[in-house]
Amino acid sequence: MEGATRYRIDYTIDAGLNSLHGEQAILYTDRENQALQEVELRLLPNVLNGRMQVSGLSVEGAPAQGSYALDDSLLRVPLEQELLPGQQVELSLTFAIELPTELESNYGILAFYDGVLTLAHCYAMVAVFDDEGWNAEIPPDQGDPTYADASFFEVNVDAPEDLVLVASGRELSHEKLGDRQRVSFAAGPARDFYLAASPDYASISETIAGITFNSYAPADDQAGAQAALEYAVAAFKVFEARYAPYPYTEFDLIATPTYALGIEYPGIVAITDRLYNLNGSLSGISNQVLIESVIVHEAGHQWFYNLVGNDQLDEPWLDESLAQFITWQYFTDRYGEDGANGFEASLRERWSRVDNQPIPIGLPVSEYAGASYGAIVYGRGALFFEALREQLGEPAFDDFLRAYTQENSWGIGTGDEMQALAESYCDCDLAGLFAEWVNP
Repeated sequence: MEGATRYRIDYTIDAGLNSLHGEQAILYTDRENQALQEVELRLLPNVLNGRMQVSGLSVEGAPAQGSYALDDSLLRVPLEQELLPGQQVELSLTFAIELPTELESNYGILAFYDGVLTLAHCYAMVAVFDDEGWNAEIPPDQGDPTYADASFFEVNVDAPEDLVLVASGRELSHEKLGDRQRVSFAAGPARDFYLAASPDYASISETIAGITFNSYAPADDQAGAQAALEYAVAAFKVFEARYAPYPYTEFDLIATPTYALGIEYPGIVAITDRLYNLNGSLSGISNQVLIESVIVHEAGHQWFYNLVGNDQLDEPWLDESLAQFITWQYFTDRYGEDGANGFEASLRERWSRVDNQPIPIGLPVSEYAGASYGAIVYGRGALFFEALREQLGEPAFDDFLRAYTQENSWGIGTGDEMQALAESYCDCDLAGLFAEWVNP
């Protein structure tokens, strides 16, 4: 991945676990077809009910003065000399972050709560430069808050010694320093870097076909952790066979207090700890049943969100609807007609929550009101891909989806590109189908 952004991050997690500070360096390459006058950085903790303060900003070692926008979640860093295509620039900064201690906006993805530390999007992230220029906005409370290029990460964490640290990528080294520990991780290519920690985590692991699956949960929830691991292994078998090899040698599942059912990150997924009691239920559905579909959906995001990126705020259907559809494929491949019919019924039940209104699946997250986001993007969206498969025919559809995955690996897919590729596999005009289901 020539020219991918490289991050070096040093975190120091404070003893109270509700704050951290550190340093960060970013090596950014202009991969666009135009010169750039600035680099824009997302400071997402500032719109996730935390507080991220930046100081010591420099460009190529020289002090720089940035400007803030979007409720301080965007830092514009001016460049003294314009950056030409192919040229690199190094930015560096120090930061201090105060964390929420309640589960608040965006499903509580950034918080210290109930003994668990979850650090989502907890660094200065380079915004995507696309046909809109630097693409940045304040994310709505629902949906995923990021849109990111694939990058490389080198991360060092100084933390209290009793914490079990789980992160994107692989652990490179682990050193005990009195009542502290220093752990180093490397990740990439990856859309993001995620870290979670708790003194209560225990893990179970299994290595299959060169991939080590690790499932983390408190000791009392090990039955749920075992189930999560088994479903992830089964999902990977389906998705690797259908789309592309998994790009890493490790995959982590971790129980967190998030009030979403699950949230995806590169090489790691956070699953709500409410599902780990297999004798319990959520919204009238047995956890024994629900945990499988949640694990499979989140595992599917390793292909559609991470391997193939998309604008998760403006085109959420390209990862969420597609992850729902491939979960449907999993139930079909693993359980046959009964499994397929059961999961299809759950999709149609979702859509029925808005009375089966033909709301387009291709809207930005911010344009879905109330229950319509889940009903349309997660329900009707998966049914669109079934309609597309019927239009193309199953062999051509399978070839198309495999090609979409492989041609866009580590890039960013768009709805227009998906339509054009699908049309090439059926030698037909799909404008009517996309107008009926996708386009506003």
